[in-house]
Amino acid sequence: MAAVAQCVRGALRPRYPLLSFALRTSPRLLCAATPQKNTGQNLEEDQSQSQNEHKVEPSSAEKMLTEEKAKLEEQLKEVTDKYKRALADAENIRQRSQKLVEEAKLYGIQSFCKDLLEVADILEKATESVPKEEIKDENPHLKSLYEGLVMTEVQIQKVFKKHGLLRLNPVGAKFDPYEHEALFHAPMEGKEPGTIALVSKIGYKLHGRTLRPALVGVVKDA
Repeated sequence: MAAVAQCVRGALRPRYPLLSFALRTSPRLLCAATPQKNTGQNLEEDQSQSQNEHKVEPSSAEKMLTEEKAKLEEQLKEVTDKYKRALADAENIRQRSQKLVEEAKLYGIQSFCKDLLEVADILEKATESVPKEEIKDENPHLKSLYEGLVMTEVQIQKVFKKHGLLRLNPVGAKFDPYEHEALFHAPMEGKEPGTIALVSKIGYKLHGRTLRPALVGVVKDA
């Protein structure tokens, strides 16, 4: 250290005699200045190195992990969307199946009811064919037979009603193509056009659905 101070004094003596004198009298000034300079340089180097470390690009492993993460997120999104669609389809199928089951319960007897309608028609014709003037005590057998037919007809209509089968006797009603079948159109005085003037055959509805349309005659303009 003494040799360094001597060299510095020798270099500064021609130009700065006062500074050379100060260094000669107190060589510790140079010693204190030198570590401070070195400390400042070291601090700048550390800061520069830290900044360089921050600027270092991510490694290839980090890039691969980022790409894999993006792929997994995309796959998760697709799977979630498919899952929601599958749930919606399953719910639609469940509702349709439930509706079909309910309709099967309601209309499963449709064919059987159609066959019974023929029996009801025969009973109705049988009671209508009996002359009312002949139904008297003098003809007990005919009277008993007629009363039996009427009771049977009433009972079968009760059974029909119990199972949702109702009669359609639309005399005077407006013609409805969903419930009525027109056999003819004819002008009639005192009747509104488009209304039903005559019912040739009674119709029936099963739980609100037309099972057999009523055969009718419709009034038309003269």
